[in-house]
Amino acid sequence: MGNVFLVGLMGAGKTTVGRLLAKHFDMQFYDTDHEIELRTGVKIPIIFEVEGEDGFRKREISAIEELTKLQHIVLATGGGAVLAEENRQHLKNNGTVIYLRASVQELWRRTRNDKTRPLLQTENPRAKLEQLFEERNPLYSEIASIVVDTGGQPVNHIVQHLEELLSKQQTY
Repeated sequence: MGNVFLVGLMGAGKTTVGRLLAKHFDMQFYDTDHEIELRTGVKIPIIFEVEGEDGFRKREISAIEELTKLQHIVLATGGGAVLAEENRQHLKNNGTVIYLRASVQELWRRTRNDKTRPLLQTENPRAKLEQLFEERNPLYSEIASIVVDTGGQPVNHIVQHLEELLSKQQTY
């Protein structure tokens, strides 16, 4: 099987689903945020604090360029990875892109107590999620081969559905 790349907003389940898919298909799992933290030696919020979002995005572009060159991997991308055209091209051209979509209400429920998400450290985090959804939903949809709604479903059902879809595909 070829590469599988997961896109979607923060809280959509990319890391959780990605780990389970990788285990099922006996593939290596990567998470771009985790890889960036390994390379820098600091957590994402610190990178945002020191370098700003632009600095983080440059690191993300570099990580995605390298990771999409690997073979037989499952990659969970950061929610904003699709903002860069080069990231969208690397993802679309090097594997099957799965968009894990959830409603803003569901994303808010999942992320509202998470203090490690720099973009939500604002006066109105729910409004920020709505803005991010409006901006990024078209970009996720543009590059996705598969779109799965994750809201209100147990993770094992989502993973089983994706396993079936991926197993049926002829090309990756």
